Amino acid sequence: MTAAYDVQADTLRGAVESRLHDGYRVALVSGIEDQDGFRVVYVLVRGADDQRVELVLRTPIDAPAVPSLAGLDYATGRFEREIRDLYGITPIDHPLQARLVRHGHWPQGWYPMRRDAGPPPSFEPDVGSFPFLEVEGEGVYEIPVGPVHAGVIEPGHFRFSVVGETILRMKARLWFVHRGVEKLFEGRRPDHGIELAERISGDTAVGHTIAYVMAVEAAAGIEIGERDRLVRALLLELERMHNHVADLGALANDVGYGVVNAHASRLRETLLRLNKSTTGHRLLRGAITIGGARLVSLPDLDLVASVAGEVAELAELTLANATVRDRFTGTAPLGRDAAVGLGTLGYVARASGVDIDARRDHPFVELGDRFSVVVEPAGDVLARYLVRVRELEISASLVPDLVARLGGATGQGLHVDPHQAGSGLGLVEGWRGMIAHRVELDATGSVSRAKVVDPSFFNWPALPVALADTIVPDFPLTNKSFNLSYAGNDL
Repeated sequence: MTAAYDVQADTLRGAVESRLHDGYRVALVSGIEDQDGFRVVYVLVRGADDQRVELVLRTPIDAPAVPSLAGLDYATGRFEREIRDLYGITPIDHPLQARLVRHGHWPQGWYPMRRDAGPPPSFEPDVGSFPFLEVEGEGVYEIPVGPVHAGVIEPGHFRFSVVGETILRMKARLWFVHRGVEKLFEGRRPDHGIELAERISGDTAVGHTIAYVMAVEAAAGIEIGERDRLVRALLLELERMHNHVADLGALANDVGYGVVNAHASRLRETLLRLNKSTTGHRLLRGAITIGGARLVSLPDLDLVASVAGEVAELAELTLANATVRDRFTGTAPLGRDAAVGLGTLGYVARASGVDIDARRDHPFVELGDRFSVVVEPAGDVLARYLVRVRELEISASLVPDLVARLGGATGQGLHVDPHQAGSGLGLVEGWRGMIAHRVELDATGSVSRAKVVDPSFFNWPALPVALADTIVPDFPLTNKSFNLSYAGNDL
């Protein structure tokens, strides 16, 4: 249950600051347009006792503004810039006035999340290009990478300031393909939002969908049964497995150990076929409903155990290779203080010694003694690799336990159609980290606002920090060790 409190501009900072001191963290900040003005909702959560708080600040429609909290919490400052770009709500005294989402050719004064935005107007010449800070000095030069890359990935521009091969500074520019995902949710019946949630970030269909339906269920007061919650937990672990095994192979491939990647790709294909037989879809789509979950069949446990055994062997072979281990060890370390200060999530945070995992901190099902949070202290590529190895092992042990607790059931697959107004929050530990969805339903039960936060929104700013003093040839390896979602970030 989420407690909500109205705050004023002069009490907002104190209300947030006191909760940050009490162990809360900012999970999301959402702009919302009402008939007579705007609301900005600050959602703070605490893992120690699964507490959730909303602070609601109202601002007039003619000159919307909020006091900036960027000096108090880094991630909140980024949310403020996002809201300014999409709603035109000004964060007063924000230390960084540069656009976040809007590129220079976006029309001035057009805010796409407003109700009166209408179709996109003609885009302008680039009148406000993103200002990259130039690093000057003897021997300093720049290397631009992207936004178009050699591969089937989404666009992102990286600019490196380099001396020799050493990176002095890297700046990332994202949001080249703003898809308007949150706007697309508006006006849909909740069940019609599922197909959209499944495609927010294609490799995280289960994580985003469960977060979305949990938010809808909380808004509508829908209770789901233990069997359906077990099915959802099972699907999350299957999704974690096929993504982690792909990353383990790709990391080895980035240092020239291609044979490991070939075997990891084979194992991922095995898991994707298992997904198909379990849910009818290789990426596990179609299994989650509002009020339930359903499977075509229970997963083949012998196959899961076999894959887990082969992955453990591959990891052992990878780390026994002196060249691979040398390239992993000490590369692109992200210190714990930086990870906490930036608000990092998932395996990126845990590899930097941050003990955070929504499966324990914000559980929707009890996972028992087979589950534990994997933490590594070093914060380098090796640590991010080791966290994945161990998490995959734990997932492989959770799958048979969850299947046993299902007792042969495949979920009830119920669908409940909400017919009431309300708001709800869904928190789920996706394979990259904690996913947060906040949904508002109008009086007819349709979605009037959906705010989506992929963990990549929190983790992208950590990549340049980790790259400082790393050599340019290690950028692909470091980037893969973070494996951040462009699509999940660029909504």
